[in-house]
Amino acid sequence: MRETIKEILHDYWGYDSFRPLQEDIIMSVMQGRDTLGLLPTGGGKSITFQVPAMALDGLTLVVTPLIALMKDQVDNLRAIGIKAIYTHSGLSRAEHQLALDKCRYGKVKLLYVSPERLQSKTFIDNLRLLNVSLIVVDEAHCISQWGYDFRPAYLRINSVRALFPNAPILALTASATPEVVDDIMLRLNFNGRNLYSRSFSRDNLSYIVRYGEHKESILLKVLEGTNGSAIVYVRSRRRTKEIAEMLIREGISADFYHAGLAPEDKNEKQNLWKNNQFRVMVATNAFGMGIDKPDVRVVVHHDLPSSLEEYYQEAGRAGRDGLPSFAVLLASKHDKSTLSRRISENFPEKDFIKRVYELAGNFLDVAIGCGYNEVYEFNFNLFCKRFNLPPIPTHSALTLLSQAGYIDFTEEISTRSRVMILLNKQELYSLRLEPQVDTVFQLLLRTYTGLFADYVYINEALLASRLKASEEIIYQSLLTLSRMHVLHYVPRKTTPYILYTTSRELPKYVTLSKSVYEEQRARLERRIEAMKSFTYSTIKCRVNLMLEYFGEKPTKTCGKCDVCRSQLKKPTTQSQIDKIKQSILYIISQPGEHTINELFANISASKDDILDTLRQLADESLITIAEGVVRHVGE
Repeated sequence: MRETIKEILHDYWGYDSFRPLQEDIIMSVMQGRDTLGLLPTGGGKSITFQVPAMALDGLTLVVTPLIALMKDQVDNLRAIGIKAIYTHSGLSRAEHQLALDKCRYGKVKLLYVSPERLQSKTFIDNLRLLNVSLIVVDEAHCISQWGYDFRPAYLRINSVRALFPNAPILALTASATPEVVDDIMLRLNFNGRNLYSRSFSRDNLSYIVRYGEHKESILLKVLEGTNGSAIVYVRSRRRTKEIAEMLIREGISADFYHAGLAPEDKNEKQNLWKNNQFRVMVATNAFGMGIDKPDVRVVVHHDLPSSLEEYYQEAGRAGRDGLPSFAVLLASKHDKSTLSRRISENFPEKDFIKRVYELAGNFLDVAIGCGYNEVYEFNFNLFCKRFNLPPIPTHSALTLLSQAGYIDFTEEISTRSRVMILLNKQELYSLRLEPQVDTVFQLLLRTYTGLFADYVYINEALLASRLKASEEIIYQSLLTLSRMHVLHYVPRKTTPYILYTTSRELPKYVTLSKSVYEEQRARLERRIEAMKSFTYSTIKCRVNLMLEYFGEKPTKTCGKCDVCRSQLKKPTTQSQIDKIKQSILYIISQPGEHTINELFANISASKDDILDTLRQLADESLITIAEGVVRHVGE
């Protein structure tokens, strides 16, 4: 069996050996044991189910909430010759049916599904007809109410596994506290405790916190002081563009990324960054999941995450190649209150949540008692604007309503345009089309392959460029062909969805249980306090703080974080300080203006010691410092 999985690894991925714990997890699954794999970001979780999927007879069912990752993995698997397919709420009914038909006829080895699909009776009825040999739960912390990203739809996985009692379950996550680990096994009804976990410690990664009110200038210093690819995380879409433009003005190649971009723009930016066409990607947390770029040297958090789980996952995208890398957190004194404010933003008043539920039903024109198991496109921005609702608490209200089981709010599924030809090749010979439509159709056939067998992603802008026509002509021609049932054309769109998991209720019957509201609010408070402790502690090793949070017992300090480095530094003697003072006063006594950077370059001492001495001289009213220029008092 071991030889078989090693051959699969080599034949499809070209690797001669597994990473730590990968083989152990795969062997556990192959022996039919329910298994929980706790592997850090970049630890190679996907290999642990993709290899056994190829070794086992039948179909591997992969449940994941990350639609972008789902699409990336399927594309990557197809590129190496593995038959994989996905289904989620953003697809048309015809695409759903085609995916299930392929599974039924044995043409697929891996079926990726979003958790809300498990709430569809039609999907479950189709699923029970398939030969499922392995069930995979990716981002398994989502099944636990103790986890930081609880998804109620995950609770249905246990009922799905009842359909396939002989199929083992493989649960995977990168970050989970001990109580979440236990809860995952309980919720998935494991046939015995079976955990494989690597330490959360990453020996090549240095965790650094930099304090200051002017974060942009600190960011510049960090990027100027490091080499290689970088990611800068912010919490605002608007800020991604602003900071990217600031970096470009300062001579650092950069671009921005967030969930609201068109799918083509996302793919282009991601590919350019992965191919080192620019250095820094400034992004919201929509970027990075599943990004297989090993040489990221630094990840900077411009804004503080709400939990150590989030921070660990995002920071862990640095240094996947094992080489020295940095995770830098920028913190100001105001960030403490900003973190605390997120508690009320994430848990608005219950009356407000009920109002959002009522207004959403009105907005979607869903009558009381109707809507069960129906999916509705939901323009979140228009909804907030129409009813004058604050976006952040409104978003939180929809999330809590999802967790309470009234709806399933799926954010911004970005789908690219795609086409499948419905007629067979013989029928095309007798087809008579208008000249313009025929020209577009012939161009489509010349540009793309596989159109008769499956939905193929297309790019209207590319077709328009080759035809020297407008995108509108391409769009209208494809719509005409779709109306004639020559092909099925699904135009691109980016929109959230609401799936009603119960019929619409009157607001007075909408209740939020203690487990959904009060207990989860208390857990968020604890996570935020842990994040504050990690950020603002200047005494304890940052890695040890994180390891203790995740249930490990560290035996030594990391020696690389900013706290450890400051403690390792030899104390500066008074005579050394006096020499630095003399050097500063001598340099600024010379003609002309003298900057702090000039002092750094000309004084043989650390920057921290020079800055401390400058503060002393300023406190003694011997110098003034303005806009980086140092002067004698009285100049």
